[in-house]
Amino acid sequence: MPKLASELSSQVNDRLNQVGPSGIREFDQKISAIPGIVKLTLGEPDMNTPEHVKEAAIQSIKDNDSHYSAQKGTIELRRAISHYLQVSQGLDYDPETEIITTVGATEAVCASFLAMLNPGDKVIIPTPAFALYFPLVTIAGAEVIQLDTSADDFVLTPERLEATLAKEGPAVKAILLNYPGNPTGVEYSQADIEALAEVIKAHHLFVIADEIYSELVYGVEHFSIAKLLPERTVLINGLSKSHAMTGWRIGYIAAPAEFAASATKMHAFMVTSPSNPAQAGAREALENGLQDPVEMRAVYQKRRDFVEQAINGMGLEMPTPSGAFYAFVKIPAAYGKDDVKFAKDLAEKAKVGGVPGSAFGAGGEGYIRFSYAASDENLKVAMDRMTTFVKCL
Repeated sequence: MPKLASELSSQVNDRLNQVGPSGIREFDQKISAIPGIVKLTLGEPDMNTPEHVKEAAIQSIKDNDSHYSAQKGTIELRRAISHYLQVSQGLDYDPETEIITTVGATEAVCASFLAMLNPGDKVIIPTPAFALYFPLVTIAGAEVIQLDTSADDFVLTPERLEATLAKEGPAVKAILLNYPGNPTGVEYSQADIEALAEVIKAHHLFVIADEIYSELVYGVEHFSIAKLLPERTVLINGLSKSHAMTGWRIGYIAAPAEFAASATKMHAFMVTSPSNPAQAGAREALENGLQDPVEMRAVYQKRRDFVEQAINGMGLEMPTPSGAFYAFVKIPAAYGKDDVKFAKDLAEKAKVGGVPGSAFGAGGEGYIRFSYAASDENLKVAMDRMTTFVKCL
């Protein structure tokens, strides 16, 4: 087994050295070996990809669709994305120049940051937030400004945004909005978005809108900020959550042509082009599978209600998720804000896995995140075990 030469051991990307591994994955790996544990750690739909989507990918393989596609993805898929955005959100994007098919929404976020940011730039991220965002901003050479929203029911207010912009100065180039949100499941209302859009426009900012959970909302309508600020918005979405296609790795960027050209260049350097069979499946999902998320949404809403009732029955608090598939639960008072110890004890003693809230940045301390994208059986077992554990504290 080769060992890196000693004189090379420190000769790596300094920015990469500044960041640690994903707190979500790291904790998940630590507890995975516990015998009999029920893990509610990862945002991984337990449902299967719809059959008609799988068949489209199989046909692509049979048709020997095995050569590089256009770097931005097949024009057929980009047209399907454009049509989907039009019918679902009333957004108008040119499939030729304003849409890029990426290897998952993760690559879309990464390519966008790398195309946008320079050393010295600042990016505001309302927290708690998906842990992936922080290291990607750092690797791009910019500075993360975490804006704790926990005192405002996990919703960024225009007043807090104005105050943060006044404090951080003109180096702030962009704000990232993820809604419905991971880890809280909180969805922003149209009024919330309209108020934030006024501030963003007045301060001449980019907005990166990660709307990967936009199809999974409960009793509300998703309202994209791209409807108000199309000239400033880098819209990110994908098929992973809406069609249970996490492993297919198909996401996309929709943005003004000038920015899309830069993001396309970075995307091409990173991955060349997405997988053809995966693109064929995604095209089928968007052209003939717009009802698929409706059926999944009903299942997730039922699970949300079950988990929330169980959590409340334990005497614990959580914001009611109006989207996504996460419960962000305030840990028992006996633990103070030590969410890592609570999550560790819960895993080892009750055999229930969740992610410590501190993995999601400022405002996450003292919480634990559970994914209810798990089977009804596993959710029942997990809630029963947790109820017993909490009663014994």
